[in-house]
Amino acid sequence: LRNYAYLNVGLQLNFNNEVFKSEHGLLDLLADDLDEEPLYEPIHLAGQDIEIVMTHGLKYGENIYSFVNGQNTILGGTHLTAFKEAIAKTIKEFYKKDFTPADTRQSIISAISIRVQEPEFEAQTKVQLGSKNMAKNGPTIQKFVGDFVKKELDNYLHKHSEVADVLLQKILASEKERKAIQGIRKEAKERIKKASLNNKKLSDCRVHFNDKGDEAAKSMIFITEGDSASGSIKKIRNTVNQAVFSLKGKPLNSYKATKKDVYENEELSLLQAALNIDEDINNLRYNFVVIATDADMDGMHIRLLLLTFFLKFYPELVRQGHVYILQTPLFRVADKMHNIYCYSSAEKDNAMKTLGKNFQVTRFKGLGEISPNEFKGFIGEDIRLEKVRLTQDDNIADLLEFYMGENDALRLDFIRENLRSNIDNTEEAQ
Repeated sequence: LRNYAYLNVGLQLNFNNEVFKSEHGLLDLLADDLDEEPLYEPIHLAGQDIEIVMTHGLKYGENIYSFVNGQNTILGGTHLTAFKEAIAKTIKEFYKKDFTPADTRQSIISAISIRVQEPEFEAQTKVQLGSKNMAKNGPTIQKFVGDFVKKELDNYLHKHSEVADVLLQKILASEKERKAIQGIRKEAKERIKKASLNNKKLSDCRVHFNDKGDEAAKSMIFITEGDSASGSIKKIRNTVNQAVFSLKGKPLNSYKATKKDVYENEELSLLQAALNIDEDINNLRYNFVVIATDADMDGMHIRLLLLTFFLKFYPELVRQGHVYILQTPLFRVADKMHNIYCYSSAEKDNAMKTLGKNFQVTRFKGLGEISPNEFKGFIGEDIRLEKVRLTQDDNIADLLEFYMGENDALRLDFIRENLRSNIDNTEEAQ
């Protein structure tokens, strides 16, 4: 409803005693979504069948919302591609400098909305635009968006020299950082190339997300902690579309890390290479990036470290719905005839009631304790995945600061207020 209000200026929506109304369209979307101070006042441009807004921050990655006829195209499409190309081209021509597109869009926070006659989408979910033209006999989407951005953004930058100066400094800073890590990046790539020849961390699958065919959308990679945890998965996975990446202990805490730190860290460099997200996520190799850690404190910590890495350097990976948590059973309640796998204490209690007596409860502390035969059912058709979600109300900076920052007292208060005590009976019932 909030997005619908942004795309229909002046329309008031009332739902569950909450009012949704926007007076400034996509400008309001950006204002509500910003989780950091923008480097310059957002640029808001609107025309016939098109509206854009953009600014830059200091975080890594690109955060660009895209809409077609009111539909939120979270996977982008032809309009988003045209928009990104137009921004890079216009900026290069305005400053008369041969900037790389990545430097012009590093840390961009933006949104685009267009209206297309009879739009065609890549899938029934309508989250990726496939149309080439604005209308049957109209201009191409690439030309329409490109011409609009070239004219309006160029005019804006000429009229607002203070914004143009800030934008230039931001691009130069991104360029400087990129060049500073080129040597390290080259060394990392060489290291990765050598490791790939005998990469024991990655057990790859045959079909990937950037391939063609129906199986591509099913491709997934399990990120596990150590060889023991990954052993069961490797033995019974579907090698067509299920890969496994084994971490060596706890990964780098990247909360205060820079891209340079990531390239110097072999573990994260290899993970980036496995996912193929070194440059951006456009050529992501797996549709499902599944964090598969133990259900103990160490496992939860590793999960948090991985989420910190993705949220800081590749937030669009999460926003586009690619990151998941593998749900594995915490308990097995069994008698001589039955094995019931339980994912919570409540399910365990129900299983105990169902079996009545003479059962045994096993608490799984790690993935390595689950045999391959048992694990087959947990990553097959009945796999339980919990999607890591980011909404417009989620402030990434605040999330990372709370969970990974130097605020021990605040976290301790949170734990005290939310702590629950669960005493599990793992002895054989009489």
